[in-house]
Amino acid sequence: MKNFITYFCLLFVLSISCIVNAQIASSEKQYLLDFHKSTNGDHWQNKWDVKTDPSTWFGVEVEDGHVTALKLYRNNLTGSIPAGISNLSHLKTLNLAFNILEGNLPKDIFKLEKLSVMRLEMNKLTGKMPQDYSKMTQLEELSIFNNLLQGEIPGGIGEMSNLKSLNLSSNYLEGSLPTSIEKLGKLERLELFGNKLAGSIEVDLGRLVNLKELILSYNKFEGDLPSGLATLSNLEFVQLQGNDFRSLNSLLRMQSSKLAVFDSDDEFLNMKFGATEVNKIRVVDTKYEDVKRN
Repeated sequence: MKNFITYFCLLFVLSISCIVNAQIASSEKQYLLDFHKSTNGDHWQNKWDVKTDPSTWFGVEVEDGHVTALKLYRNNLTGSIPAGISNLSHLKTLNLAFNILEGNLPKDIFKLEKLSVMRLEMNKLTGKMPQDYSKMTQLEELSIFNNLLQGEIPGGIGEMSNLKSLNLSSNYLEGSLPTSIEKLGKLERLELFGNKLAGSIEVDLGRLVNLKELILSYNKFEGDLPSGLATLSNLEFVQLQGNDFRSLNSLLRMQSSKLAVFDSDDEFLNMKFGATEVNKIRVVDTKYEDVKRN
């Protein structure tokens, strides 16, 4: 009998603990409800039953009483991302890619200090990128390609010290490449295809020692390509075509033995590094692949 009572008490305590752990702060739940309303949740592909616990909602992950992930990839979200997302202060992954979201990025979206992945690609987001990224020291992936963003790439982007992948391709970004990018020492992928970026590249690309993919094609860059690019030994994928570079001669000393794809407007270099017609269309194939990640 004593053992039975002990077992029952233990079971009761565990049940209460599970219920408590499933609950989230009222401010976090309220933001999720605001988000649901602002993005027309009644028309989502995978809908939420807002009368149930948020931990049961599609794409919401909860740990220790806090929302740690919001994964609503290709879920027919429309409307806009509402302000107040910083209430999800424990968020690590935000994946809203392949939806029909419009409007500006909320100003507080780059105050999520624990965020490691932000994927907003293939939407219709507009406006300018924010200036301050000082809170984003944990971010490793920032993907906002194929939206309608305008203005310059902010210099503050170099504050994201753990960033490994930056993809801003297929927007309407203009101006020069900020020199602060050279501070992103962990960067492996830099993809800026199809914007209006212009001028000489003053970034010391040689400092991006972990860079594997560099896609600058179809912008308005000019002048000489920085010589430091030739020293990057981990490069695998390079696309430079569709710009107004005066000279690519610095690449004659390219040191990477891992280079698989190289495209430029210099046919000699294309031949030297083995570019093919198949390689020339790869930028389209890879930038819009429908692969569900994170």
